Amino acid sequence: MNVKNLKKLATDVRKSTLSTIYQAGSGHPLGSLSSVEIFVSLYFEVARNDPKNPNWDKRDRIFVSHGHTAPALYSVMAKRGYFAESKLSTYCKLGSGLQGHPERNKLPGIEITSGSLGMGSGQAVGYLLASKLDKKDFKVFVVTSDGEHDEGSHWESVALASKYKLSNLIQIIDRNGIQINGPTEKVLPLSPLKKKYESFGWKVFETDGNNFKKLIPILKKAKREKTKPSVVIAKTIAGKGVSFMEREAGWHAKAPNEKEYEKAVRELGNRD
Repeated sequence: MNVKNLKKLATDVRKSTLSTIYQAGSGHPLGSLSSVEIFVSLYFEVARNDPKNPNWDKRDRIFVSHGHTAPALYSVMAKRGYFAESKLSTYCKLGSGLQGHPERNKLPGIEITSGSLGMGSGQAVGYLLASKLDKKDFKVFVVTSDGEHDEGSHWESVALASKYKLSNLIQIIDRNGIQINGPTEKVLPLSPLKKKYESFGWKVFETDGNNFKKLIPILKKAKREKTKPSVVIAKTIAGKGVSFMEREAGWHAKAPNEKEYEKAVRELGNRD
């Protein structure tokens, strides 16, 4: 897809994401909206995947550690063809496969059950160690939030990935600078994040995570790394695309009311 079409797709995903959250009266708008380009890039341009054969043995695995971004993830997967878009209206309903956090085996293409932050990288490392024993050749992309870097379990997996030189591991950090209690640099400073990963022996890339022209080439470059695990620090805007949500921690886990939803959709429509 060309950049123009990718941008249009991202706008459609944002509208769908907001609709999903609004109808359910539940969800996490900030991280969902900030990570749209990351999910679109992975599912449509970078990761090897086949929605008609979600268990294809040679697929690249996409692990989503910050599972509260599920509305955006589900919207992208529906656009990609993993399931009908009409299913998005069942988000968070009893018996639905689309819950507030993704659950493996409840929906085609979901690789891990996520919920507790800081666990996705550890699952990816364990999965890749097992794949080495089985002599399998694929990449694992694990999408994490910056807020979950407060968890010690995350850094244990970072150290382990370096020890075993897991070059087929690519982590993408949705670096939107906001977590539930406020700005990440006030809650528990992460800077200098790049130097921290370099000190652990990772290959580090930094880019604009909401810009397809910059993000996709970096992800493809990280995918070609042959000697060490890679991390892409994707700098994004929390609540991207909706002016009254952007960078406002109060919208971390808040669904819009009818007026707010209609205003958000109008803003996104004006950006088409």
